[in-house]
Amino acid sequence: MKVLGSYAFAWFGLAVVAVLNGILRVESYGRFMGELAAHQISTLVAILVLGALIWFLTGWVRIQSPAQAVAIGLMWLVMTVLFEFGFGHFAAGHSWSKLLADYNLLKGRLWPLLLVWIAAAPSVFVRLRR
Repeated sequence: MKVLGSYAFAWFGLAVVAVLNGILRVESYGRFMGELAAHQISTLVAILVLGALIWFLTGWVRIQSPAQAVAIGLMWLVMTVLFEFGFGHFAAGHSWSKLLADYNLLKGRLWPLLLVWIAAAPSVFVRLRR
């Protein structure tokens, strides 16, 4: 249980990094390109940066089993989706349809890839470390 608690707490740090990534997109390169291209770049940057942080984290707080890695990934996935919809709608004021639009891979929206990565990374890194 201690490991799961550590990873639940660590998610907040990952969320801060993701929010900072979004701010970077809006305040810098997003001003010079279309919204879709900026979104795609931002998603890929998030995958890389969060991957590096998760790699560091899995070396620091050892995951005890593959099942625990899956549990951590699913916990992070749920926390991320709840944050995205909760903060996005209630704090940022985005409509539900706008929030759901980010899940449309057929329209070039890459957000689902980040969610898959968030869920899979603990398992991937546990396997790589063994």
